[in-house]
Amino acid sequence: MVMDPLEAADPATDTSVALMSAALERGHRVRWCRSGDLWLDGGHVGASSQPAGRDGSGRVVSTGPAAPVPLAGHDVVLVRPDPPVDAAYLAMTLLLEQARGDTVIVNDPRALREANEKLYATRFPGLMPAHLVTADPDRLTAFAGAVGEAVIKPLDGHGGRDVVRVVAGAPGTAALLGRLTHGGRVPVMAQEFLPAVAEGDRRILLLEGAPLGVVRRVPAPGEFRANLGLGGRAERCELDDADRRIIAALAPTLVADGLALVGIDVVGGRLTEVNVTSPTGLCQLAALTGTRPDLEVVDWLERAAGR
Repeated sequence: MVMDPLEAADPATDTSVALMSAALERGHRVRWCRSGDLWLDGGHVGASSQPAGRDGSGRVVSTGPAAPVPLAGHDVVLVRPDPPVDAAYLAMTLLLEQARGDTVIVNDPRALREANEKLYATRFPGLMPAHLVTADPDRLTAFAGAVGEAVIKPLDGHGGRDVVRVVAGAPGTAALLGRLTHGGRVPVMAQEFLPAVAEGDRRILLLEGAPLGVVRRVPAPGEFRANLGLGGRAERCELDDADRRIIAALAPTLVADGLALVGIDVVGGRLTEVNVTSPTGLCQLAALTGTRPDLEVVDWLERAAGR
């Protein structure tokens, strides 16, 4: 598991930890490292990684010191550091690219470079709300005026951070858009604000293009962002016809691109994001449904590795 530091993860909500725990439950040996722990030496990719196991309380913890291990000695490498997709993240994917064919890598490193979580959805414009990608504050202002209210998202963000709602004609809009675009130099995504988000967005987890399940995320009072890390609450719900239509449209492309474990966000029947780096929601899905999507993923990984 290539991930953010294990000791900082919340075992009750962290999908990476849930997958590690499920792999241990299935009897697999598990190691973890940070993206900066990867190395390339003589054409071989490895990681200074630590073994993982369970402590007396059942919590997944490191069980030994870091040691250099070739990636080719692993059946599967799961790639799950959080964004931003910055220079360090891109370097990680380029190193992992060198391990292609030596092990199963999920998600595919080439796809992780190319599938920006905001821009990937624009491959399916008919499924999305009205949207615009630009660094031009004037264009963004005009877009907000055309749709009435817009949501502005940085292209490299995650977890709802720095996502803002812009009301056409509101005081301070020009200054806000100037700040978000770094003075018109950095493009952002603008999407038409969907009032249906007050009832929650729908996080649908997909494995090889098929749904593991869906969780409704309801924003906290006074908040339009439904992210659980920002106070949103998870509720049980079922897939509806709009969800199935979106999944059917996305699945062939996701599979072809090597994006096996994905979380898509749907608001009011419209696709808003395709999360490919470290999609969350697995723990909430398991808790709300009483199912074991974590074991479903591990079972699929075993098959992918020929086990």
